[in-house]
Amino acid sequence: MTAVKELNSLYLADNRQRFPSLPDGARCVPKFKMSTAGGLSRAIITYLRLQSWQCERVANMGRVVSTKQNYIDSVGFGREMGSSKYIPGTGTNGTSDLKACIMGRHVSIEIKIRSDRQSKAQIQYQDDVENAGGVYIIIRDFEGFVEWYKEFITELS
Repeated sequence: MTAVKELNSLYLADNRQRFPSLPDGARCVPKFKMSTAGGLSRAIITYLRLQSWQCERVANMGRVVSTKQNYIDSVGFGREMGSSKYIPGTGTNGTSDLKACIMGRHVSIEIKIRSDRQSKAQIQYQDDVENAGGVYIIIRDFEGFVEWYKEFITELS
């Protein structure tokens, strides 16, 4: 877990710089649940931002819009009138979980935990990003991400 230790030390160094008067005993490092896609995403975003790169999570899901209204009828019973409908998302199908800009390069990061696999739309999206000159990576754990990151930075330097 050397990558997690590195993340923690980066976080503490940034915290010391931003809040110099805070005693070290009062500082705490957030815990990242690396066994979930959300926890791994948060760790990667934090790591890249602490390295002074841009990174953000992308959500491309639709939403449900409800026109339902509750009212009391003439007999005194509560009623519900109206409907709800699903509005699909407006983003590109198969988009990656995270988007980053590292040393001027576009990087799409797809998070896959355990036996999770890419869909056909995600495979097509990967091809589109790579054909446009961007970088697309699939990450399964934080150690693997930090290893990829260090190689990528070395390559670009």
